[in-house]
Amino acid sequence: MPNNIYFVLTARFVILVLGQVLIFNKLNFFGFINPFIYIMWLYWYPVKQNRPILLLTSFLLGFTIDLFSDTLALHAAALTTAAYFRPAIMRFVFGVSYEFQNFRLGNATRAQQMTFLALLILLHHGVYFTLEVFSLTNVLLIFKKVMSIGIATLILSTLLASLFSTENNEEISLIIDYHHCWDCLFG
Repeated sequence: MPNNIYFVLTARFVILVLGQVLIFNKLNFFGFINPFIYIMWLYWYPVKQNRPILLLTSFLLGFTIDLFSDTLALHAAALTTAAYFRPAIMRFVFGVSYEFQNFRLGNATRAQQMTFLALLILLHHGVYFTLEVFSLTNVLLIFKKVMSIGIATLILSTLLASLFSTENNEEISLIIDYHHCWDCLFG
């Protein structure tokens, strides 16, 4: 990996840790919904980069979150599991195009990107809350947490992805031009 990619990955790692620990761990919608935005690490990690490095950095990211959250390695286990299954999820969502060397996540359709992110979140939350509850007699509680916190995580992650995406600049300018023309015509 070039040095520029190392810098970007390190910056994302630090920002995701600080964002999760300082902001998102303090949010509690409806008293129990606490979104996990650090899953964006798996979404933003380069597609064709070294997989053992992905697993190691995912473990370190989850473990760092665990240190600040006092969660006994739940984040590390869930994020490492999701990182392990990331290539299979990508093959499922993107199909044959994932196998090509020139595949970029930005070239995929918005529906494919959302499905990829949703499956990562579903897998991560399923592992995390199963380990947290650690009892299959409370399957409904696990399901409730996976779905409610997963939806909140998906919404916030989608907002973050669109906020920091470079592909959206053209779409935003088209929307602004459209609203300007609408105001001129019907003003």
